[in-house]
Amino acid sequence: MLSYFLLGFLTHLLAVASDDGGITGPTTSSDAAGYSCDASKCKLPTCNCASTSPPGGLKPSDVPMFIVFTADDAVQSYTLDSVNQFLAQRKNPNGCVPKMTYFTSLMYTNYTLVTDWFMAGNEIADHTMTHVGDPSVDEINGNAVALNALAGISQSSLQGFRAPFLNYSVNTLKRLYAAQFTYDSSATSSIPVTDPGTDAFWPYTLDYGMANDCLEVEGSCKGQPVLPGFWEIPMYAFFDELGVAGPHLMDPWLDAPNGGSKPDDAATLTYMKDTFTAHYNGNRQPIGLYTHPIHLSTTYPGVNASKSTIDMINQFLDWATAQQNVWIVSNEQLLAWVKNPVPVSQLNNVDALKCTPPQIDASAKICNGIPNNENGLLSHCTFPDFSFSTCVSQFSVSLCSQPLNDFEYGCPEVEPTLSNPNPAQQVPDGLQPRFRLPANCSTAFWDPIGNKCLCASDSCAFTDISRPIGPAGANFTGGGTGGSSNGIPQPSSPAYVPFSAGVSQLSGLSHLVLCASVGLLFGIVECSKHF
Repeated sequence: MLSYFLLGFLTHLLAVASDDGGITGPTTSSDAAGYSCDASKCKLPTCNCASTSPPGGLKPSDVPMFIVFTADDAVQSYTLDSVNQFLAQRKNPNGCVPKMTYFTSLMYTNYTLVTDWFMAGNEIADHTMTHVGDPSVDEINGNAVALNALAGISQSSLQGFRAPFLNYSVNTLKRLYAAQFTYDSSATSSIPVTDPGTDAFWPYTLDYGMANDCLEVEGSCKGQPVLPGFWEIPMYAFFDELGVAGPHLMDPWLDAPNGGSKPDDAATLTYMKDTFTAHYNGNRQPIGLYTHPIHLSTTYPGVNASKSTIDMINQFLDWATAQQNVWIVSNEQLLAWVKNPVPVSQLNNVDALKCTPPQIDASAKICNGIPNNENGLLSHCTFPDFSFSTCVSQFSVSLCSQPLNDFEYGCPEVEPTLSNPNPAQQVPDGLQPRFRLPANCSTAFWDPIGNKCLCASDSCAFTDISRPIGPAGANFTGGGTGGSSNGIPQPSSPAYVPFSAGVSQLSGLSHLVLCASVGLLFGIVECSKHF
């Protein structure tokens, strides 16, 4: 009986994710927006008017075309596998592996993998503790506190937020502003760029209020809310042959295109290419792949991801990145360029687009999110009803092929909660507590065991491994793919290695039921943010 219940529970989670972020038509209008911005006063990098024109007065032909890649919800090995099957073998025009933004909620999240993913150059952002819409202050701030305390992500690095179900209010935006977040990315761009009334604005600040979702969010737009210097990064929809009546936002491959009754990979690929082309040939507003990775996981038992769909997404990215000046980026990278826009001829000078791994002695044994450094240091924390990994203890209890949660920075005495997102640490006999990441040290260089930063701020070394871009068009396109633009796999591409490779796995239903049991008992273990 319990097994059937747990399988039903997993089905419910998948259904919730599939409904998390869909739209059916326009969410704003010019009349509802009532938007007016004084461009003579609103100047980059601290202020930007909502506009369909590229920032900085650049000509569209001088503007890079950005594909923003994001993921929502828990971080686990199977979700990182899902993301990596689209990004790991690719290169941007400067030779760097594309980065993405992971909007992380703490339900079922593995903290060590959060650190590892962050140290690989990706952005970690806030998605609340317990995945609720119109979240409270504790939901928002608690998640950030826990990510800082338990995954070692600095408060200054936690810049962004996305509301679960894209359900936010004016008060949500005000809470983010008070907590000193840099941006929100919950609003939708719901009208095609080819429509004169398009709401596909480049990222903008709320000095003059919101310009998106004016038909959906009560009290927004017409100059409200006024939050100087706080950014909105709209989520840009794809549109099928129905145009404004056929928008597709999160996980568009799960939708039935063109008014049909079921998903159709060929039709989805067509409208994704068409929407991209409209952006590329127009004002080059970004386009986004906004994902719930579990739907495309090939490494989580019980989830039967469509190989055809996975191939279709890779085919789209192969095709798109074969165009000149196309970059796959995180929200953080996009915003860095928008704040200080430069033409494509000067992209070599944009630090945010470079790949600069830290110089760390490979033999150093510290919990810093770099596999060579933390190898052999991770073990598991245990509570009466779940287990997770940490760098603190010498005992190990694991119920699933992967622990459901990992801690680099010390096991808590009790589960994190909304009221206590950063519990006191367990300190087993003979061991010392782990020390939290201070504001004046980078995650890569912080030794939570030795309570020291391995370098001073002016001596922390990073290696720039980016390749030059240009001149005369050289390296203006990316490379390395999951396939080719005609759908035929490229034999020269290196084999994809899952993030969880080498970890022994239980198989079949027993694995699913056991992990679901632990996950159900784990429940809603969440945490906090900026102050």
